Amino acid sequence: MAEYFIDAKGLQCPGPITQLFKQMREAQSGDVVTIEVTDQGFKRDIESWCKKTKNELLELKEENSVIIAKIKKG
Repeated sequence: MAEYFIDAKGLQCPGPITQLFKQMREAQSGDVVTIEVTDQGFKRDIESWCKKTKNELLELKEENSVIIAKIKKG
């Protein structure tokens, strides 16, 4: 299992999801991607995106206006 990190702070929708999509294409099943985002709309987008793509949202939290999500590739 590999872990990846994406710094998408400062990007607006759909930038963070696009970055995540590109990384997930390269990841293997079971790999975990952590992404940090400042676009507040990302919170609801990531939940929907994970359901649609059958990836697992392991963690979603916010620290100092930065949204941090951990996603496991399904």
